[in-house]
Parts: sequence; structure tokens; C-alpha cells
Amino acid sequence: MSSHRCSSRRSAAVYSEANAGAAAPGHYYGEPCKFDPSFRGPVCRRHCTDVLCCLIFIIVIVSYVGLGITAWLHGDPRKVLHPTDSNGQFCGQTGTSNAKKPILFYFNILKCANPAILINLQCPTTQMCVSQCPDRFATYTEMQLKHKQSKSYWEYYKQFCKPGFNDPDKPVSRVLRDEDCPSMIVPSQPFLQRCLPDFIAQNGTVTVANRTSFQDALEMPRSVSELQHAAKSITGLLETKEMGVKIMEDYAKSWPWILVGLLMSLFVSLVFLLLLRFTVGLLLWTIIISVMVLLAYGIWGCSTEWSRLRHRPGADVSITEVGLHADLHVYLQLRQTWIILLVSMGITEASVVVALFFLRGRVQVAISLLREASKAIGHMMPTLFYPVVTFLLLIICISYWAVTAVYLASSGEAIYKVMSPNVSCPYANSTCSPQTFNRTNISMPASCHSSQCQFAFYGGETPYHHYLFLLQLFNLAVFLWLVNFSLALEQCTLAGTFASYYWAKRKPKDIPPHPLFFSFSKAVRYHTGSLAFGALILSVVQFFRIILEYLERRLKVVDNSLSRFIMCCLRCCLWCLEKFLRYMNHNAYIMLAIYGKNFCTSGRDAFCLLMRNLIRVAVLDRVTDFLLFLGKMLIAGGVSVFAFLFFTKRLPLIQEEVPNLNYYWIPLLTVGIGAYLIAHGFFSVYSMCIDTLFLCFCDDLERNDGSSEKPYLMSPELHRILGKSNHSR
Repeated sequence: MSSHRCSSRRSAAVYSEANAGAAAPGHYYGEPCKFDPSFRGPVCRRHCTDVLCCLIFIIVIVSYVGLGITAWLHGDPRKVLHPTDSNGQFCGQTGTSNAKKPILFYFNILKCANPAILINLQCPTTQMCVSQCPDRFATYTEMQLKHKQSKSYWEYYKQFCKPGFNDPDKPVSRVLRDEDCPSMIVPSQPFLQRCLPDFIAQNGTVTVANRTSFQDALEMPRSVSELQHAAKSITGLLETKEMGVKIMEDYAKSWPWILVGLLMSLFVSLVFLLLLRFTVGLLLWTIIISVMVLLAYGIWGCSTEWSRLRHRPGADVSITEVGLHADLHVYLQLRQTWIILLVSMGITEASVVVALFFLRGRVQVAISLLREASKAIGHMMPTLFYPVVTFLLLIICISYWAVTAVYLASSGEAIYKVMSPNVSCPYANSTCSPQTFNRTNISMPASCHSSQCQFAFYGGETPYHHYLFLLQLFNLAVFLWLVNFSLALEQCTLAGTFASYYWAKRKPKDIPPHPLFFSFSKAVRYHTGSLAFGALILSVVQFFRIILEYLERRLKVVDNSLSRFIMCCLRCCLWCLEKFLRYMNHNAYIMLAIYGKNFCTSGRDAFCLLMRNLIRVAVLDRVTDFLLFLGKMLIAGGVSVFAFLFFTKRLPLIQEEVPNLNYYWIPLLTVGIGAYLIAHGFFSVYSMCIDTLFLCFCDDLERNDGSSEKPYLMSPELHRILGKSNHSR
């Protein structure tokens, strides 16, 4: 849409005229409107908008509930939560022979390094449920030799063999052929209810039970690195077990202090917003100066550490050579870490100084807009706590999506497929039956000699089971739609609330009672379809972004320069499109809350209004966002600094209360991220208030001319700063 069309539409609009005590009919953008002195600004006669989309949205929600009920009837989450053995029975299932066997054991974990595991998500070796993992190295051959001396060796080894097998003298070749017992066992620990080798790093070398090599049942030399590679194919992570246990220990020890830090951030955020109400100018300039001083101090500290490490041995090693470490002290001993921090802080400091130099004239206008927003929030304090409603809605959406996904994934009966360590087997990945597999000719080809019929996944032959993948996609798509609708409902509700403040002629007398509830009910009653329409457009783009990420991961096997370039371009385009749509939806919801038109018309009006005030949008609106961002960073940074001093025992008065932690950065990051999210929740209301007042301010300049017939409704302070005033003709 061109700016000429926008300007011509503006000139063609006939605005309503407002008298002091009566309402005069008029037109706004061709709609019959009136000015209601008790608010409600230029509010047209409300009617339901985008009814068709509202009906579709309701049908989709009803279908989504039906999908959840169907998945609940067919699914069993225990099939996902518990590992499944080769017979399709999951470990730890009550009422079965595996009730006291919650852990899955792999007969030959070395086969799990086979590429077939990436296709079937199952390891091509016999899997059975056990009550405990092995704690020693042993082979079937060694067991037979020691069994003659003591039967205890067989009693221990037998628990890892197939149930019912009790012939320790059976030849090794026949045992391995019939998969009666594992050829060897290695010291293991349960991880995600699966027996995985117990890896221990010693002097930079990975060992198992202090050994780096061993022999299998055929006396073939094996290395621990082979076990590590096989375990990596199963878990996809290294050293996760040990690190995860330590993290949970840290949370168990530090959760009361984490809660104290989050409550502190909540208190500081509330105090900060209250101070904005009375000392917005002083407080914002204090924020700006404080951020600049903190950045300067950080630059000085980084340069000092960088100089101090100049002559220390090993400090010149690059971060890439060090790799991933849980201990952050490793990186703090590298000069490259401090030079990266130094450059980052220097660029940030320079950017803040340059921005303030060029935008110093607009900062005062932004402060006035912030002061006006503080007054609006001061008269409508419940708006600060509306994000709690959105948070609860998001929790419901996320929980329903996750539960439905789990039940869908666990729907159906056990499906068995041919598992072969040789990928060239022509029958590999074909469906089979465990009862009749031994009577078939599948193992006749040489390439399929060691193939087995094992459990693959849960499925079925009904249409419901055939379309489980599409149902999962539907679950994801509706989840994104509901999340974006919840966020849209918050924006529209807050926009209507704050618009009632701006367009009130006598503030706060003309503000309607309970404006937040009034705006919420108005948005739900009249504009559910429009909010659903805007949320749907954004959800479609997000859905395609997720599909693109999924395809990129699946196509890594054909990774090349051309495919990476195409994927990068597509990701960039979709990211830009999502950001643009999110910004336009945000402003469309504001116009929707004020004038009550459908989504497309509100989006067009918002776009035209923004284009006619492009300089103000690019400067004034962005300056306020920048100032609020500095406020969030100051709150999160201040709480994080206090948490850092506390958890590193640098506060003498309370250092004895600090728990002994494995990784002090775990509670530190939790407090820092939590503090930022809490501050963001409060400031999002503030930001929505500013954006609404800004659009109303721009519209006020176009609707009115300051005469007695069309007086400005902006605050006297904005009058003074902008050089606008009400005057008589």
C-alpha cells in the first residue's frame, strides 16, 4: 500500500466533532461514529468482526478437544515414559513379569552405533528388562570357565539372559546364534531407564571401570571409545548423566535462595514502576547513566583481566580448542574470553553514546510519553497483573499440547520390524511377527544372517493410526494458534483499556468503571474472530519455520553448500516475515480495540497511520522501547550481580548461609533469566500502554486541530513539548 493512498484516505475522512457536553454524529474512515465524553473516544457502533474466522476457530477448538479425547482413549503414556523390550513390553509395567524390572538392557550395545538406529529409533540388538545394570566386565566365555569353580558367577550372569534360560554349559557359538545371553557385560549405570556404560574421565581420557580396552566373547580387542560411540548414538549426549545429577543437586540445595532472588526482582520491578509514576525523567536519566557507567566498568575490568593473563601459560588457547566445559572458570582463564567481552561491551557502549547524541532531542518527548503511560497505569493498577492471566492461558495450552502429543505417540499396538546390523539386508525395516519369524526365510541371505524381529514402535491399521503423523502436525498447528490468540487477547485488552484513558476528556473522571474488565469482555464478545484471524496468520509462518527446521535436520545427510545456502535464505525470509507480521498485528490489535473494525481494516488503518508518522515511529517509539529495555536490563543485571556475589560467597555478612554447589552458575542463570522474565512481564504492560498512547497521540493530531470544536485530547505536557495547544478560532 503506497503512502499516497494512505494520505488520500486520510484527507477523504470526515472526523467526528465533539462538544463539551453532547455528542455530535460524524464519520471516521467512512464509518458512522460518535464521540462519547464518558470515553469511549472515536468508538463506532460495535459489532462482531470476522465472524467466519470466529466460527472456524470454534470448530477447530472443538475438534482439538475431540482429538485430545480420542488420543486419551487410544494412548498409554507409559509406552513413552518407559522403555520397551524386544517383545513389545515396557519395563516396569505393573501386573507383568517386568513389574520389578524398570531398566532396559542391551545385549550388544556396540550394535547401537549402527546407522539403522537413526531410522528405526531402536537398537538392532536384543533388548530385555532387568532390575539392575551390570557392575563389572565379564564375557560369556569367562563365565563358563569360572562357573566350574563357583555357581555364583552363573547366578549373577543369568539375570542378563533371556528369562527361562538356564544352561551355562551351552556352547558359546550357539548361545550367540540364538541370542540367549549377551556375549559380554560392561559396568553400566541407569540413564533414562537404560543401562549405559559408566564412563569416567580420568586425566582427559574416557574410561570404564578404570579400563580403556577390553575383549568380547570372541576374544576380539575392543576399546572404550567404541562403547562411547554406541552410547552417543542412543543418548545423543556425553557426560549428561553426571552433569544432570549435579544440576539437580544444586537446585535442591539452592531453591530457597533462587525464590528469594525472584521475589527480589518482583519487588524491584514494582518499585521501579512506582518510581516511574513520579520521577520518570530523573529515573530514566539515572538508568542511562548507570548503564553507561556499568559498561565502562566492565570494559575496564575486561581490559585488566586481559592484561593480567598476558604472561600466564596456556592463556592464549582459543575457546574452540578448549571445547565444552561445565566449569566456567576454564573459560575465565583464557585471554580470548576477555577480549570477546571487551569488544562486545565496547560496541554496546559506543552504540548507546551515539544513539543518545543523535536522539537527545527526542528523549524528552519519549520521557513525556513514559510519564503519561505512568499516569495511565497509576489509574489502572490491575493492568500490571493481567500478564498473570496470559501466563495461565499459556500454561493450559502448553500442558494440553504436551499431554496430547504424548498420548498420540503412545497410541496403537506394538509393531515389529526386521532389525539387521547389515544395512544391505533387503528385508531390513520390513514388518514381521515374532511368533513366525524363525520359520521364515528372511535370514537366508548372507546379508540378513544376524537379523532379528524386534519391537519398532506403536501403530495400527485403522485410519486413526495411519494418520498419527498428520494428527501430530494438527496438534502443533492448533497449539501455535492458541498461543498466539492468547497473546493477541492480552494486547487487544490492554490496548482498549489504555485507549479509554487517552480519549477520556476529563481524566480520570471520564474513564469508565472497571476499564480492564470492560475491554476484556468487549474483545471476547465482538472481536474473537479478528484476534483469531491475526493469530492464524502469524501461526502459519511459525508452523512453516518449525517444518523447515525439521527438514533441515533430516536432510543433513545430503548437506552441501547449495542446500545450506537455500536453507539459510528460507530461514532468513521466514524470520523477517514473522517479525513484520508480529509488529503489524500488534498495531492492528490497537486499532481494533479503539475503532472496532475487522482485522484487515484495522491493519490497513494502522499501517497508514504509521506511514504518515514514519519519523515519529522510527524515532520516538523506538526511543521508548530502548529506554524500557535498559530498565529491564538494569533490573535483571542488578539482581544477577547480587546473586553472583551471594553464590560465590563474596558477601561477608551472609557467606555462611551459602550452600556448597557443584556449579554456582546454575542458580545464577536461573535467577538472572527469571528476573528478566519477571521484569519483562511488567514492562510488557508498560510497552503496550506506550504503543497505544502513541497511536492515539498520532491519531489525535490528525483528528483534531486544537480548536474549541476539535480540541486536542493529549496531555498538557505533550502540548507544551510538541508546540501544540488548544485554541479558539
